[in-house]
Amino acid sequence: MELLNALKEFIPADRVTINENVLEQHSSDESYHTPQTPDVVVFPNSAEEVSKVMQVAAELNIPVVPYGLGTSLEGNVIPYERGITIDFSLMNKILEVRADDFLVKVQPGVTRTQLEKELKKYGLFFTVDPGADATLGGMAATNASGTTSVKYGIMRDQVRDLEVVLADGMVIHTGNMAAKSSSGYHLNSLFVGSEGTLGCMTELTLKVHGIPEEIMAGRASFKTVEDAVNAVIGILQAGVPVARVELVDEQSMKQINSFSDTNYKEVPTLFLEFHGNEAGLNQDVSFTKEILTDFNCEEMAFEADTAARNQLWEARHNAAYAYLHGNPGKKQMVTDVCLPISELAGAVKDARQAVEASGLIGGIVGHVGDGNYHILLMVDVNNPKDIEKANQVNEHIVSYALARGGTCTGEHGVGVGKQKYQEKEHGDALLVMRKIKAALDPENILNPGKVLG
Repeated sequence: MELLNALKEFIPADRVTINENVLEQHSSDESYHTPQTPDVVVFPNSAEEVSKVMQVAAELNIPVVPYGLGTSLEGNVIPYERGITIDFSLMNKILEVRADDFLVKVQPGVTRTQLEKELKKYGLFFTVDPGADATLGGMAATNASGTTSVKYGIMRDQVRDLEVVLADGMVIHTGNMAAKSSSGYHLNSLFVGSEGTLGCMTELTLKVHGIPEEIMAGRASFKTVEDAVNAVIGILQAGVPVARVELVDEQSMKQINSFSDTNYKEVPTLFLEFHGNEAGLNQDVSFTKEILTDFNCEEMAFEADTAARNQLWEARHNAAYAYLHGNPGKKQMVTDVCLPISELAGAVKDARQAVEASGLIGGIVGHVGDGNYHILLMVDVNNPKDIEKANQVNEHIVSYALARGGTCTGEHGVGVGKQKYQEKEHGDALLVMRKIKAALDPENILNPGKVLG
């Protein structure tokens, strides 16, 4: 009651709720992790209100969890210590488009597709495409990437400035609008990927790009995963500026065909996309075809038509939903490791063997241009044996990645699911991270129990 009364002093009662349905909506993300409801959900509409929420939380020593749309995959937004969930859905304004500077300023609740629609008016687009229609704040919190990172970079590469509310309510800016800076510590990189454990993002200034004059998409089929991945290495080594290059394994192609009503060849397949002008694209595609042939490509098709391209990428993005649709009653554990690209072929082959040995249904997809791949494992969350098998697969592929200079998460973040690998991956650097956390959030009220534990 004390908490509710304190919050309602500066936020209208209709934006502070303990309604059971609302609490339930904020108890989980899209992962298999056990849900937990918060004590209260607040819907601020300004950085000032967020600051006041944090001041109340600090005074009462109440945990706070920032929440976008709940599309995270590692329990990142589940409030295991209850407390306050800050829902940023009302802070969803596109504040400024600086077309001449290729920058946009947004509030954290703006979604990817909302931004895309607005930027089209200016001939611009935002490059980070994680598949889900996530919020920009959530994407920054987990350092999301997705299909276009091979050409344009990940979320961290797009952030010029953040407005952040700290644990004590202080509001800071982490950067500026300049294209580069050597001034001070790089706070943008500190807060991007921190998953709400260091502060609440209330405004983001992001880099955007001009819409390409021409876009060409392609699909290439291979007999083996090794041939497909080696073809990607060949394309990158040749300097072809590919914008997207995705791997979908044989099992996943079967699911895609069933779900999307397509008739693609059910073998390991690369989905590719090229951005540029007509003359340059023709040259890039021609060169790519030669490389694909050198790596035993069995079938290839390239499309410049918008509808055909959209169908191709819709099928790829729907891979996860295809597995869910084809396995009713089950949920997905989506793994997320990233390795040096020279190690990727061996990693994917090893991952397939691990899935087969587990007896679980699962497919492999990946942003192979930057060494990131996922296993879509189907599990019965009420069956402890399924969860145990899935965890064993995950443990196996993470160990494989770390032993070869990789990471336990390429884009989904740590949340609660990847905490146990942090010491093995970071060593003594983890102690430095904990000191930073303690300095910025000494009472551990910001998304406690996540990332560093």
